[in-house]
Amino acid sequence: MAGSATPATDLLETPGIHLSGAGLMSLRHLARRGVSPSTRTIAGLPGGIVTRKRGRGSEPDDVRLWSEGDDRRFIDRNATARTGELHVRTHHDERDRAVVLMADFRPSMLFGTRRALRSVAAAEALALLGWRIVGDGGRIGLIVASAGEPAVVRPAGGERAMTAVTGALAHAHAAALAGSAKDDPPLTDTLALARALLPSGGHLVIASALDAPGPDLEGLMTALAERLSIRMLLVSDAFERARPSGFYPYALPDGRRGTVQDDRAAHSTADTRLARLHAWGVEGLRIDVEAGPESYAPLMERLDAVL
Repeated sequence: MAGSATPATDLLETPGIHLSGAGLMSLRHLARRGVSPSTRTIAGLPGGIVTRKRGRGSEPDDVRLWSEGDDRRFIDRNATARTGELHVRTHHDERDRAVVLMADFRPSMLFGTRRALRSVAAAEALALLGWRIVGDGGRIGLIVASAGEPAVVRPAGGERAMTAVTGALAHAHAAALAGSAKDDPPLTDTLALARALLPSGGHLVIASALDAPGPDLEGLMTALAERLSIRMLLVSDAFERARPSGFYPYALPDGRRGTVQDDRAAHSTADTRLARLHAWGVEGLRIDVEAGPESYAPLMERLDAVL
């Protein structure tokens, strides 16, 4: 019995299956590469004009020595007292946004045939978006849907908020892999939590394949869209988009293996689901699992611009 535990342990530590909080933290530099918050194109303005907000932002940025012409209202008393020289605290533009990320870690998401599990790809894309949002002064929160109790992180700002979000993602994913549940609970149950976490006009970004979403998904999405801005990251594995009929081997997180026969050739459901969401007033992007974070980063930049 002892020997049978080793393959399962090794499997859970395999890159693409194991989700690391440190790995999600390291995506910060990829998310912010080549991006200046003060000179971004503001989507939705006629002509897509590059603009800078007027006045001073309220998000602290740095502390430096005082120089002639600086506003004395921004003198940093702690740094001044510590060094004996006048210091001022600088600020950068703050986008007043509250965004909740929703990751689907239910059993159906613990599946993948290229590079990573769908759940891992969902977490990577959400982390990239989260780093962009806090980098621009927004507040970030998290809901994780799983077979157990949902994990919840209330919206907050700064690197500390992303530390909490990435840690919660890694912890929830490890719990999902270690769980024994085979059936998906309704995704609609977790979606309802967004009402309590976000004020009217807030933003909800969901990363899911939308398998077994539960009854009345359309009704709940429509109701939420009346008070929230909702965006969907529809996670898609290559096997789902092009699957010839035949016999397929599989491995489970507990180390068990087997073979299943599938006589049906697959057709992509991702684009069909995106079209349905669009009809409900919810816009979405397809996230291909095999592409990886380097490909997700520009997609998250585009999404960030419209939140």
